[in-house]
Amino acid sequence: MNLTHRSYQKELLDEDHIPFPDILRNMQELDFINTWLGGHGITISGFKELLRDKKKIHVCEIGCGGGDNLVTITRWCLKRDIEVHCTGIDIKKECIEVASRQPALSGRITLITSDYAEAVFRTQPDIIFSSLFCHHFTEEELDGQVKWMKDNAKTGFFINDLQRNKLAYYLIKWLTALFSSSYLVKNDAPLSVARGFHKKEWLKIFKDAGFHKINIRWKWAFRYLIVYRHG
Repeated sequence: MNLTHRSYQKELLDEDHIPFPDILRNMQELDFINTWLGGHGITISGFKELLRDKKKIHVCEIGCGGGDNLVTITRWCLKRDIEVHCTGIDIKKECIEVASRQPALSGRITLITSDYAEAVFRTQPDIIFSSLFCHHFTEEELDGQVKWMKDNAKTGFFINDLQRNKLAYYLIKWLTALFSSSYLVKNDAPLSVARGFHKKEWLKIFKDAGFHKINIRWKWAFRYLIVYRHG
């Protein structure tokens, strides 16, 4: 696999008409991967950086999938007596259905089945974020996406996404071949790495979008945490 340049091959999950049980299994395995390879920990790091000392927060995830990131944030907040309301946006109704079944989010979440750019907020979120979402898009599409996140978040936004890296590619390919029972995960997990970014590519995306300050940090395992704060 030549990872010098990004792959633009579409992932299976981006296709229409995937049976609901297959999407459910995919979401469950992604939650497991995020838990054990540190993805949820990176999400909490980005959230904490923007939260600071607030005791009441409205956080929105675009491309929320099955809601596992929002569950992680909610549990973290409740342990610290922070009042949290979540908004989850996903274009796939099946993903929203999975998120609606998360008991930890009951009464604390608004779910929107929509392209994120067409979503309408009753109240603007304090924090907007995405996790393993940006690599689904072209650089041109991401120009509009990061501007949208900036314009619609009161405090700021963060991104948790993959570094394009050969070791990461073959490691996740090997792990999913051995342990995954989802054809979606087996195909899409290594492809997601091939669709990921190098730091210099992120810097160009934000420069082209007109950002003058952005914090990009590498995180284990082979991810970047990108944080933007207003002011």
